[in-house]
Amino acid sequence: MKTRAIAGLIGAVVTIALLGWVLRDVSFQEVWHSARQANWLYLGLAVCLATGTFVIRVPRWRILLHNDDGTPIAATPLWHGIAIGFMANNLIPFRAGEVLRAIAINRLAKVGVPNALSSLVAERLFDGITIIALLFVGLLTAGIPATAEISGFPVGTLAARLAIAPAILLGLCIATLVFPELAKRTVRAMVPSANMVARLSRLIDGVRAGLGALTSPTRVLGAAVWSILLWGSNALSFYIGFKAFGIEVGLGGALLMQSLLIVLIAVPSTPGYFGVFESAIKAVLIVFGVDANTAVAYALTYHLTTFVPITLLGLWSLSRTPVTLRSASEMPVADR
Repeated sequence: MKTRAIAGLIGAVVTIALLGWVLRDVSFQEVWHSARQANWLYLGLAVCLATGTFVIRVPRWRILLHNDDGTPIAATPLWHGIAIGFMANNLIPFRAGEVLRAIAINRLAKVGVPNALSSLVAERLFDGITIIALLFVGLLTAGIPATAEISGFPVGTLAARLAIAPAILLGLCIATLVFPELAKRTVRAMVPSANMVARLSRLIDGVRAGLGALTSPTRVLGAAVWSILLWGSNALSFYIGFKAFGIEVGLGGALLMQSLLIVLIAVPSTPGYFGVFESAIKAVLIVFGVDANTAVAYALTYHLTTFVPITLLGLWSLSRTPVTLRSASEMPVADR
């Protein structure tokens, strides 16, 4: 309980600090004016695309997770689990939505909680690899203005030089999957902290366990294709949202912004990722020369309009299933 209280306090401090930076040096009147002037047809299309990414998660999760007897899981339980999990992440702290998602599918299908959690580890792996690959594309195609600088260093030049990093990281991820024991030996040799070594080794084992069900190259390829469709659609949603606010930033910029957002979401924050979400968007759009008022109006409007649909859908799924928001805290320790 004490650990949770500290984590909650850290999350609140981070959220307040980031929101303070987001709202610094902006005119609330200009932000409101920009939001009111947005093209709601483009914004509606962006919201539909963003909400549609949760639907895309259903066939991918169906590839990654089967019933304990090896039979496929129907789409409806998978959808309810996804909707409930992401709704919970929006409304309750400590990223409890992931645990609640595993509990939901356990109660709606013939799947053990550990098996469900392993599939979520595998899902995060596909997400990570896809985001890294799209970051590489974004850094090369974003078209960052030549005048943009950080501490006097051209951002465009920096992005071109950094583009090699995602490619290297992608190679390391694949190598870790193919040679897990070698990866653990490398971790033990390079990391001085025994506690950190143990955590990284458990992470490698968890990823391998999560991928254990993928016994055929066809299933691996299927999960990879759905991951690309998911994150490509999400980036396209950001890009169409730009159109709603007259922001002249291309799809490469949307890919870049998406990657930074995914990284920052890992930072402790309050439910719904408020502050984290807006700060990533503002930071990237300012680099592209977008006015701060417009950037903040876009960030707040996009966040709020995409927050509502999946939250309502998740609450509807919750009402249709034998799952409660308290289930995550009530789950026996043995199942965690």
